[in-house]
Amino acid sequence: MPGISNVGGTLVLHIAGNLRHFLGNVLGGVPFARDREAEFSNRTATKAELLTLMSETRDAIAATIPKLSNELLTKPFPIQIAGRTVSTADFVVHLASHLAYHLGQLDYHRRFVTGKSVVVPAVDVGKIPGFELEA
Repeated sequence: MPGISNVGGTLVLHIAGNLRHFLGNVLGGVPFARDREAEFSNRTATKAELLTLMSETRDAIAATIPKLSNELLTKPFPIQIAGRTVSTADFVVHLASHLAYHLGQLDYHRRFVTGKSVVVPAVDVGKIPGFELEA
């Protein structure tokens, strides 16, 4: 589509690299060497490779989430971001926002490519543990 510089596969590579580096590796200690340039230049990844990458990303996140204690979240993030020291909690919120932004882009890509505007179900707020809807 005109004006679209990053195709869906590029966004998948970037999302995975970002989350595996900052969340999985830096916070969770899950081994990973990021190649940010390749996230935006690789145009040969297959659907199967992208699915495997997302599975590995999910596993890295699943291994890290239990380590995000209140104590850790109040500490400075272990590396500077854009030359600044930020709290781990603030950077985790940034990572979630960054992910949501790119997932929105992916949804629009899907709509452009398929011509279908079917809504992709997001997280049902009522199914979040500890969240209760008022009657």
